[in-house]
Amino acid sequence: MGAPEVSVPVNSQLPLIVIGGGGHAKVLISTLLLQQREVLGFVDVKPSVGPVLGVPRLGDDGAVQRHSPKHVQLVNGIGSIGCTAARRSIYDRFRQANYIFANVIHPAAVIAPDVELEDGVQVMAGAVVQPGTRLGSDAIINTGARIDHDCVIESHAHVAPGAVLSGHVHVGSGSHIGAGACILQNIIVGARVTVGAGAVVLRDVPADVTVVGIPASRIGAFASPRC
Repeated sequence: MGAPEVSVPVNSQLPLIVIGGGGHAKVLISTLLLQQREVLGFVDVKPSVGPVLGVPRLGDDGAVQRHSPKHVQLVNGIGSIGCTAARRSIYDRFRQANYIFANVIHPAAVIAPDVELEDGVQVMAGAVVQPGTRLGSDAIINTGARIDHDCVIESHAHVAPGAVLSGHVHVGSGSHIGAGACILQNIIVGARVTVGAGAVVLRDVPADVTVVGIPASRIGAFASPRC
């Protein structure tokens, strides 16, 4: 079952609650404060987590439900190191409860005017996204990543800091492109793939595998852990 339809636009200026209190959430909160967005707080399952950049912890994930989906938007602060499953699970759970996720675009990111952004997209400082590209729901284009023209980054995929995608690259849902990786033009990366940090991808990659090295080669039957 897909996520339910909602009437509030993803670019609304409603107050925000961030899901998670770790490093990725900290970068997002910093960006939101820079943009002078109203951040009510963040939620985290660990009660020991203190305020992040002055933003308070509201409780665990259940604290979100004290706020109507009509009155707040969410920001997915769960990062991914090789596996995007936890992040995707958070997104799906709250979307089924009729919450929507705001896009977070750092003011120092460069995005071509015709780039298509779905809900919950995050583009960090120094990233560049060129014309004709589509960024799927809950995708992360992290610090200093470069996405050239006519790429497709499917939902829940994470392009890590400093990665470079040439033109017409297609990254499947839930895949993780490691820091500093390079993918040549016209390559298709399947769903739930892990591309190791610094890898150079010269040929298409099937779903559910991990590739590393220069040139990138497969090291296991499935991504580790499988996402």
